[in-house]
Amino acid sequence: MSDSTNKSVWLKGFQEDYKTVFVEPWSANTGAIALVILMAVLMGSGLFWGVFGGIKLWGDYLNNAIGLGSLLGIKEQLESPLIHRISLMNIALVMGAFSAALLSRQFHINHPPRLEYVWAAAGGTLMGVGATLAGGCTTGGFFVPLTFSSASGWAMWAGLLIGAVTGLKLLLWTMENITWGCTAPAYRPSRFKKWHPLIGALVVVFVLYWAIRWLKSSEDIKAVRALLIVTGFGIGFVLHRSRFCLSRVFREPFMTAEGEMTKALMLAVALGTPIGAAFISFGTIDPYLAIPARFWLGSVLGGVIFGIGMVFAGGCASGSLWRIGEGHLKLVMAVIFFAWSGSTTNAILGKFGLLTADIDIDFLDGLAEITGLGYQAFMPHLLGGGWGSTLLTTYVLLAIWYIFIRYNESTSKFTVF
Repeated sequence: MSDSTNKSVWLKGFQEDYKTVFVEPWSANTGAIALVILMAVLMGSGLFWGVFGGIKLWGDYLNNAIGLGSLLGIKEQLESPLIHRISLMNIALVMGAFSAALLSRQFHINHPPRLEYVWAAAGGTLMGVGATLAGGCTTGGFFVPLTFSSASGWAMWAGLLIGAVTGLKLLLWTMENITWGCTAPAYRPSRFKKWHPLIGALVVVFVLYWAIRWLKSSEDIKAVRALLIVTGFGIGFVLHRSRFCLSRVFREPFMTAEGEMTKALMLAVALGTPIGAAFISFGTIDPYLAIPARFWLGSVLGGVIFGIGMVFAGGCASGSLWRIGEGHLKLVMAVIFFAWSGSTTNAILGKFGLLTADIDIDFLDGLAEITGLGYQAFMPHLLGGGWGSTLLTTYVLLAIWYIFIRYNESTSKFTVF
C-alpha cells in the first residue's frame, strides 16, 4: 500500500470520528448523562445550573432602557451580565450551542413565517409570568429542584403537564383558524458554510482563552466564574448535539406520542437525584440555594402558564437559548419578551409583597424561606423520613410517569393532535 493510500485511510478515520462527535446527532440519553455530569461538576463546587435569573437581569436592563425601570422600582445600577452568575452561564450556553452548530454545519439564520414572531412574543411573555410565579423556568423551577429533592419541582411538573396540553389545544385551534402570516420566507443558503467548522473551532479556542484568563485574574469574582464559563459552554454544546429540550419533554408525548426526550429526562433525574443527595449530605452544597420558595401554589400556577408559553414560543428557557445559538430568529423574539415579562412581573409581584421572603428556622426542621406564593419544600424534611423516603418517593413518581409515557407511545391515546 502506497504512502498516499495510507494517508488517505488515516485521514478518513479522523473524518469519521469527527462526524460521529460533531455532525451526527447524539442520542437524548447521551445528552442526559452529559448534562448530569456537568451539573455534578457545579454541585461539587457549591453551585447549581440556572437560566431564568440571568434572563430576568436582561429584562431589567431592557426595562431601564425603555424608561420603565423607575416606574417598576428596578434599580439603575445592575450587576454586569458578564459577572452575574446565571447571566454569564446563559451567554456561555449560547456560545456553546453556536460552536456546536458551526462545527456540524447546522448553523443557519432561520427566518420563520410572520405569524411565528407573534407566537414567540406571546409565548415569551407567558414564560416570563410563569417563571416568576414558579421561581424559575423548566430548569430552575423544575429540573434542578428535582435533583435537589424539592417537592416544588414535582409541583411545577404537574403544572407543566396541564400547560403543555392546554397550549397544544390552543395551538391546534390557531392552526385551523388563522391563515395570516403562515408563509415562510424563501430559504437563503449561507455563502460561508464551508468555513463554519473553522469558525466553530475558533469559538472553542476563544472560550477556553477567556476562561483561563479569568481563572488567572487577580479579581476573585472573575476567577470563581471561570468554571461557569466552561460549564455553561459545555451545557450549550451538549444541548445542541443531543437536541435536548425540556419543552419537548412535555410537548411531544401529547403531540406525536414520542417519548424519547421524556424518558431521557427521567434518566437524568434518576441519576442526578442521588448525586445531589450525596453532595448535600457531605455539606458540599446547601440545597436551599436551589429550591424556590413556591411550593405549591406558585409552582403549579407558574408551571401551567409557563407550559402554555413554551408551546407557543417553540422552546423552554434553555431550549430557546441553544436554538438562538443555532440561528433561530423566532427564539430571539421569544427570549426578548421572556426577559421583559420576567422583569416586569417580578417587579409588580414584588410591589405587592408576594416575593418577600421570611425565614422560619423551625419550619419543617430546616431553614426555609416562605413567600406569598409558597415555601421551600425540601423533601427529606417534608416527608420526615430522611433520604430513604425521599429517594423512594422520587423513583415511584418516575416509574408512574414512565408507565404513562410508555403506554402512550404504544397507543397514542393521550395525543392532542
